[in-house]
Amino acid sequence: MMKSKNLDYAIIGNCTTAAILDKDGTIGWSCWPSFEDDPLFSGFLNQDETGRFEIGKWQFELKDFSHSEQFYQKNTAIVETHLYSHDGSALKIIDFMPRFIHYGRPFRDRIIIRMIEPLCQTPMVNMTINPTYRYGEKQYRKVVSSNHIVFAAPEQKYRMTSDAPLSALEKGHQFLVDKPFHFVFGANETIAEDLRDYCQSFYHRTHDYWTNFTKHLSIPPEWQEAVIRACITLKLCTYEETGAIVAALTTSIPEAKGSIRNWDYRYCWLRDSYFTISALNKVNITDTMGDFLRFIKKITIDYREGDIQPLFTIHGGRDIYEWHAKSLQGFQGHQPVRIGNAAYSQIQNDSYGSIILALTQLFFDERLSYVATQDDFTHLEKFGERALQVWDKPDAGIWELRGSVSVRTFSATVCWAACDRLAKIAAHLGDDKKHEKWRGHADMMSEGILARAWNEEIGSFTESFDNDFIDASLLLMHQLGIIDPRDERYVKTVRKIGDTLMHKGLLYRYINEDDFGKAEVAFTICSFWYIEALYGIGEVDKARELFDSLLKKRNHVGLLSEDVDFDTGDLWGNFPQTYSMVGIINCAYFLSRRWDEIL
Repeated sequence: MMKSKNLDYAIIGNCTTAAILDKDGTIGWSCWPSFEDDPLFSGFLNQDETGRFEIGKWQFELKDFSHSEQFYQKNTAIVETHLYSHDGSALKIIDFMPRFIHYGRPFRDRIIIRMIEPLCQTPMVNMTINPTYRYGEKQYRKVVSSNHIVFAAPEQKYRMTSDAPLSALEKGHQFLVDKPFHFVFGANETIAEDLRDYCQSFYHRTHDYWTNFTKHLSIPPEWQEAVIRACITLKLCTYEETGAIVAALTTSIPEAKGSIRNWDYRYCWLRDSYFTISALNKVNITDTMGDFLRFIKKITIDYREGDIQPLFTIHGGRDIYEWHAKSLQGFQGHQPVRIGNAAYSQIQNDSYGSIILALTQLFFDERLSYVATQDDFTHLEKFGERALQVWDKPDAGIWELRGSVSVRTFSATVCWAACDRLAKIAAHLGDDKKHEKWRGHADMMSEGILARAWNEEIGSFTESFDNDFIDASLLLMHQLGIIDPRDERYVKTVRKIGDTLMHKGLLYRYINEDDFGKAEVAFTICSFWYIEALYGIGEVDKARELFDSLLKKRNHVGLLSEDVDFDTGDLWGNFPQTYSMVGIINCAYFLSRRWDEIL
């Protein structure tokens, strides 16, 4: 993997919350009690232009530091970091959040466990820990006891318990690491057992959980490491209590250097549900898929008519008011730091089809504990009726443009998919009358979309009806099923997109100006869509070559963000991007040889 100088970060988590740490093992981002809340460690978004930050971090600093190495322990969400000094001493750091099955239920308490030990000689270390609240505006007051430090704020207290020299920890003095030391950060509660035994027990049980999780994956024989890491990352982006899956764990990492395209992705988009469920199905993560489907069902259960918002909080909340956290400098000084996302109030007509595309799985998948009924179908028809009303109406579209609306080909296609899948469900349920109804609607919409989105003059489908702009979302037309991938119009569109949007082996999402000017970086998921499209039109060798090249853009631990700089290879945009990890799974699934071809 290429080194990403910009986002050399790893994540730990347990499906309740998560933390992000840099290549030197410094935790600089962790929202508590869940992904969308105020960060306890906020330094990640309080950096100067060089990336340095002093507040909102948990750092082990090695005396005479030289360099570091970092990796995930095989097939786990446990991060191991090695720090090396110029004098030859070295420190090992193991970081994780406990997750395992306890009394038949998932144990996922909000706890960060850090264990350090000498890797070579006897390293000298000092530790800094200064959590914040109110988005970096305030620091917790420290109260020191015999073997722990309490971090107190008016409404909340946390505790770090350790067997390391507490006076050194309190004052940030150096201490000698001549044996293993343990650190537990969590609720302000006593740990009523030997700290080493406590940490080791949680470590081994968490390690066993993730290795067992991996054993049950259905993965292709090629690109196994990339797929496994993508699956674990998707799981870590799941808020298991409700089943929601966030688009990313961060907010306001800009799409490009100097950009103000800073968005909050710590929410759950309806549009993402179909693509995510498709990937989870391929790799047999059925429990998570079932939980996500129940989340989608829950947040849409009260729908009667009219517009539905395109994104929700991880608890199913609807108000995602957007504001700027002025107390934070931003990622490498890039402002604004946005909390919330105004896109929740946009009209995005693909939302209705996205709901139906996701929930169709409930009607056909016998592995799931809940199998949908006729009543569920009747409820889904409400979304189909709305898709029928709006398929040829203007909206903000897949790219959530804030300054323009038009009749988007992607949105129209997903509305068509709503009617197409309702026809399939009706046939599955043996309802011939409803099957005929929805098939007729789908055929009418298909005829209109393929006529109005096709531009004979440029020889391509277009981003909106009756214009000449193209975008990468057109690549999804065959994946959604509205057109055969070998249809001459689709083949021409794929090649036109390659000629127009491809740059240095990566894809722009579009090249025409939008609300903020012209795009400067590659939108990572678009490159995955292009690879799938090449596979669809039969250019498999080219698709495999591009996939191998794209995997090299991952950072040092195998993660991807939203965007990639064409020239430097730096990762930009929110991190880790679940769309990008879904792209890895889907492309590997299509492109890999079969097991019986290898064994």
